[in-house]
Parts: sequence; C-alpha cells; structure tokens
Amino acid sequence: MTEDGARLMDIHAGKPAAANDLQASVIDGQGKSGYEEDDSPKEECGIFGLYAPGVEVARLTYFGLFALQHRGQESAGIAVSDGNTIRMHKDMGLVAHIFNEDTLAKLPGHIAIGHTRYSTTGSSVLRNAQPLHCVWGGGNLAVGHNGNLINAGELRCELEAQGVPFETSNDSEVIARLIASQATSSLDEAVARTMARIKGAYSLVILSEDTLIGVRDPYGVRPLCVGQLAGGHYVLASETCALNTVGAEFIRELAPGEIVTIDKDGLRARHGQPMARHAMCMFEFIYFARPDTSLYGRELHQVRRRMGRELAREHPIRGEFADVVIPIPDTGIPAAIGFAEQSGIPYGEGVIKNRYIQRTFIQPDQRMRELGVRMKLMPIKEALTGKRVVMVDDSIVRGTTTSQIVRMLFEAGASEVHVRITAPPIKFPCFYGIDMADQDQLVAAHQSVEDIRATIGATTLGYLSIDGLSRAIGLNRDQFCLACFNGLYPIEIPDRLKVSKFALELPVSAPALAAKAGAKSPIWRETVPAESVP
Repeated sequence: MTEDGARLMDIHAGKPAAANDLQASVIDGQGKSGYEEDDSPKEECGIFGLYAPGVEVARLTYFGLFALQHRGQESAGIAVSDGNTIRMHKDMGLVAHIFNEDTLAKLPGHIAIGHTRYSTTGSSVLRNAQPLHCVWGGGNLAVGHNGNLINAGELRCELEAQGVPFETSNDSEVIARLIASQATSSLDEAVARTMARIKGAYSLVILSEDTLIGVRDPYGVRPLCVGQLAGGHYVLASETCALNTVGAEFIRELAPGEIVTIDKDGLRARHGQPMARHAMCMFEFIYFARPDTSLYGRELHQVRRRMGRELAREHPIRGEFADVVIPIPDTGIPAAIGFAEQSGIPYGEGVIKNRYIQRTFIQPDQRMRELGVRMKLMPIKEALTGKRVVMVDDSIVRGTTTSQIVRMLFEAGASEVHVRITAPPIKFPCFYGIDMADQDQLVAAHQSVEDIRATIGATTLGYLSIDGLSRAIGLNRDQFCLACFNGLYPIEIPDRLKVSKFALELPVSAPALAAKAGAKSPIWRETVPAESVP
C-alpha cells in the first residue's frame, strides 16, 4: 500500500475515486437490463476469483465470467488488485458487452474477482451491480456474492444505527459492511466473525489489496469450487465449467462453512463456521448449473439424462401411444434423451430456441408481447404435424409459459402433447437466492396435478418425484435443499421475512420489518426444523 493509502479507480466512471466516493461516481441505470417474457426460475449469480502473479488476471476473469453468464445476465463486473490499488469496472448488460480490450487493459494486477448478477434482493440498477466496494482497515475490499441473506434487514438497521453508510439496496453490501466493521487486522478472521452474524445462503469471493478469499455458507446452498492453473495459481468459481474455460484443473468444492484464503503464501483453509449440513439447492442439478459442470462429483449432463429415465419410469408412455420425445431447450435436452432411451420412443427436435431474443434492450410492442413464448421458441411444424408428442421440460412455476408452449405445439399440428417435468411441483417460495414467484403465484401451491394439466392444456402431465431426483443423482435427499418442493427450509425462515426481493429498497427498521410481515398467506406452510426432513 502507498503511504497515503490505497486508491480505488472506478474505470466505468472514468476517474479515480476516494474509496468512500466510489458509488457516487457511478451513474445509476434504470430497470432491468433486458426484456424477458419467461416465468421459469431465474438464475442467481456467478462468481469467479483468481490469484495469479504474472498472468493477465482481468482477461482470464472475463472468460471465467463468460462461462458463468447463464447464472446472471443483468450486470457484470471485475475488480483487480496490483498489490497497492484495486481497480474496478462494472456495468449493466452481458459480459461481452461490458468488457473490451480497452477496459481490460485498464485493469492491471495479479488478483481479481468477477461477478455476473441476477437480482434476488435489490432492484436491477447499476449501483447494485457487483463487485461491491468498501473501506477496510485502511485499505479496500471488493466483494462478490451469490445467494440471499434472510436477516439482511435487521443487520442493515443495526449498522445504520452505528453510522455506517449504505449506497445500494442489496444484501451483498450488508456482508461487505459487516466485514469492514470488524475490529481485527486479519481479513479471514473478519470474514469468520461476519459469518457468525449473517444467516441465509451465500457463496462469496472477496478481494483486498493482497488477498483473495472464498467463502461458502454453513449449509452449502450455493456452489463454490477451487481449481489450479498449470503454473500453480489458484482459481475460485461457482461452477467447474468456468475452471475448464480458463484451463484450470478442478481441486475440490469448498465445504459448507469453509473459508479459503489465497495470498503470496499459497492457499489456506479454515472453518469460518461449523458445517450445519449439506443442503445444496436441488435446482442447481435440475436447471441452473451448466450441463458440463460437476457437482458432488457428478457431471450434470449425465444426471439430467438419468432424471429423464426416472421420469419415464414414474410416468410412462408406451411407444404405441406416442411418436416422438422432444425437449424444451436447453435444459430439457438431456432429460428428453433419457426419457427416449428408457421409453423406446424416438427422440427428436420439435422446437428451436432463439438464443438472442430473450435479452434485448428494445422493448416489444403489444403485438409482440402477445406472441409471448414465440419470441423465444419456434416450433418445427414438419416434426410435429400429426404427431403424438412427449414434451420434456425442467419446471413449471406459474404455468403461463408452459401453457403457451403446449398451445404452440398443438397449433403447429401436434395431435397430443404429453408434458413431463424433471422438477417436482414447486409449491413454496425460495428465500435463498432464486428469483421465483410469490407463493400465491405458484400454480402447484393451489392446484392439483390434474388441475394444472387442464390449465396448461396438456393431454397428460407428470412430474418427477423427489425420490426420483434422489435416484437420478445417486445421493440421499438429505444432501439437498428441497424447500421449494416440500416447504422444509434447512435454514429457518423468520415469520416476519415473507417480503419481496425489493425489501431493502425503502428505509426499514426492525419494528417495520415485523409489521410488514403481518399477514400470513393461508397456504404458507410453517418452517420445519432441518432434522425433521424425512
């Protein structure tokens, strides 16, 4: 660090900023980064970290984020340290739109973290883009977070009462400010003390002038792994697919509650908090993670293929009653292959995905909105006309998108549409970092399977069971968070917390939080302690 303290350069604003002025130097954006008509669960966030002296870490982090783009498309950012100064660039939009040769050249250094975001707490505006910055111990910190805290409101009120300023409306800043507030010169100790205060799901990458840290919550709800480049340098990433992209060899997943510290002395690991249990989000296996990622030592393409086989066993359609199995791309593809293999019904393509329409800054007019799912998916009429179709998809949330797809297939000439879904019925909301509907909007929370079938207009409908998922993965159900399916939350949810993802947008106090939670949904199921999970 220089004698006058490290300075933080915000490249996006184009000028050096005193550490506590960083956010003020960023011009705020408005609204979502793009148009998307889709009721599927939204990806959370992707995080990446790298300690590699002699390597262009900003460039490698760019490619790591590119591999994690599926986890968040609203904003992205990279923070880099050269040992004295942390520099950062972040903006709204996709990784490839935000970074170019010029911006990467202005991020010199040997330590980097990166983040791709989909908002689960806080609106989608530039000030909420990550990494987030704050001053710590005379220097600077940058933090990237994947997950969602369930006690962020209370902690924020506590910190504000102590005079701590906040410049964003997301829970990730609560983590950063808590770390910075710890009275210790040891960064990993400050992180451990923060872990003792925060509750919820979180995987973190943290950057100081001379150190990279990775953190996973005591339940391991969100994934984080460590790998190694050929030169012995260490890499952190949400998914193994990002390690593969930058040429790093997978070492292992971080254990729940673990802190990994990487600096000039190498890699050290410690428990920041005792492991509570393994409770990785099941949707990582069903939908979120890329099929070439491995979780719990299992490659997800093969896991999803086995999900399709289990689905065919649980909800069979004999070959004489169907002509073709088609996936809804992309996550439905391996499951559809497995269903076809198990059932003996031929596999085929019936729908083409437009990979470029779902993220556009041009808002559609009413006529285009009415086209709905056709802006993203187009039927192949020759493959569907007169056919009895088995349609395999990953999930049904509100039912609106699925009903549009079913109607589209019938209009393209299908004579029957048998819908098979690899996720069990989603009946409960997520508080751990998945942006899905409130419970009163979840179709399975208030309709039977037969009612849902009628709602979406399908010939038949079948969901894979929790036991079927467990068999497909080859692990017991107690290794996962299944709360959105069975209402059993591994991390207890306070009654007062049943609030929207915009809970931190307005000034809030602990009494106000309690008052806001007043009315309880009649279909809300009370939290059951984790040890009661069957």
